Amino acid sequence: MNDGFGNDLVWLSVLVQRRYAQICADHDLTSVQATLLCVIKDRAVGMGELAQMLGVAKNALSGLVDRMERLGLVQRESVQSDRRAVMLSTTARGDELVTALYADVGARLPDIAAVLPADQRDQLAQAVARLAAPAYESVQTTTS
Repeated sequence: MNDGFGNDLVWLSVLVQRRYAQICADHDLTSVQATLLCVIKDRAVGMGELAQMLGVAKNALSGLVDRMERLGLVQRESVQSDRRAVMLSTTARGDELVTALYADVGARLPDIAAVLPADQRDQLAQAVARLAAPAYESVQTTTS
């Protein structure tokens, strides 16, 4: 039964979230931990900005960062001009893990579309890239 495009998008989201969660678990990460690592992969990000980008409260983010810091995946750094401000970046171990995660996501997540013929997969990939571009660019602009 097809209840419309909106419902189909919800179920597609469920498929993507399940697959992403499994990939993250295979790397001993939760989805939130993996997403945090992906956001700070190539640059340090302020805790306030990070909370906003992840849609979590600052105190919840602090707890998440505490756990990830104990795992040796991230590090906090004070900002010279404002000692109250804290930037978060990946450690060498975090860099290694997020690089492996990226590769695995790139290899395994697109399999969801394997039921489509190649030309339709290409069309879907182009459409998804267009739909995701504003969100991706917003994160890139915020963290640059």
